[in-house]
Amino acid sequence: MIKNAQDMRVELREKMRGGTGAAQIKHIFEQQELKGKCRLFATITLEPGCSIGPHPHDSEEEVYYILKGRAKVVDDGEERELQPGDAVLTGGGASHSIANIGEETLELLAVILTY
Repeated sequence: MIKNAQDMRVELREKMRGGTGAAQIKHIFEQQELKGKCRLFATITLEPGCSIGPHPHDSEEEVYYILKGRAKVVDDGEERELQPGDAVLTGGGASHSIANIGEETLELLAVILTY
């Protein structure tokens, strides 16, 4: 399957998971388009000062891969600063949050796999 960028659904979520500002989610592939156990395959864009609040991942795991910008991630209580090329994996009941701490847009690839 080939999918052009203009055919990908984009949604805006205000105060996602109790965070600040808005998160723009561009669904690269929708769950029903995938045969594997994948609940989310998207890019997420956060403007400066915006965040996604803390949330757990039970019976699933989420990968964040930083494409652009600077992020502060709290993963199962551990706080780290991430930059392009860095990644985080959260699952097994652990929780995480992410915030744009830079002066430019933060863009990341987000994948949620279920088990």
